[in-house]
Amino acid sequence: MKLIADSGSTKTHWVLLKDNQSVAEIRSQGINPFFQNEERIRQVVKMEVAYPLRSQGVDLEQVNELFFYGAGLREEMKGKVTQILQHVFPASTIEAQSDLLGAARALCQHDEGVACILGTGSNSGLYDGSHIVANVPPLGFILGDEGSGAVLGKLFVGALLKGLMDNKLKEEYLSDTGEEMADIIDKVYRQPLPNRYLAHAAKFIHRHIDHPQLRQLVVDNFRAFLQRNVKQYQRPDLPVNAVGSIAHFFADQWREALAAENCLPGSILQAPIQGLVAFHAS
Repeated sequence: MKLIADSGSTKTHWVLLKDNQSVAEIRSQGINPFFQNEERIRQVVKMEVAYPLRSQGVDLEQVNELFFYGAGLREEMKGKVTQILQHVFPASTIEAQSDLLGAARALCQHDEGVACILGTGSNSGLYDGSHIVANVPPLGFILGDEGSGAVLGKLFVGALLKGLMDNKLKEEYLSDTGEEMADIIDKVYRQPLPNRYLAHAAKFIHRHIDHPQLRQLVVDNFRAFLQRNVKQYQRPDLPVNAVGSIAHFFADQWREALAAENCLPGSILQAPIQGLVAFHAS
């Protein structure tokens, strides 16, 4: 049996395959070795993954392959995650990889392509059909993360407060959020996780995407991502694929940006797990 995991900072989606067919699905807390120590990760895997599988009649000794894709899983952390998973699934051959490789395998399967993550943050990579062979560093929402929800929110809120947006949009946004300028400044500059706070504005933008200023803002954000990241791979012959909530909910604007930048459109997924199941079942 194969166990596949797609892990973000807040949640992990696990799918168990038997004879390449899904037989169980579980959701646990997110697993991120940058924020959690080994004991915490081990407890999450034991109590929120192994225990529910056993309760469904799964013999963990029969899980002989485990593929874990994690947000922020840098090279030096892969061994740590592998060791923890091996403790709970001792009979498994374990492969721990980054969420970027997971996105690429979900989007492109075994074909070459450019894989993009467009969610709260953004990332991209040139994929050879098996591994990421080039990556422009995303750099976070202050120095980079073009195309992301955080940067979209930053651009929108900044333009709103500077009086560059339709005043009706400003009034409605402030009414919806119950915030004033001082509240926004506090949340961006003094409170934790300002990237998530700014990305939340994407929901308002999506509800009002028919407004010309907002549609153009989204397209321009995507074009900046393509110009500053994707075009550096110098592979205009390859399709540009994207996974993530921003890519999914703003798919029309994403395709418009691809056309404007003469990029080949590829597939779009809201989440990678089903694509990963297809990859490992083939």
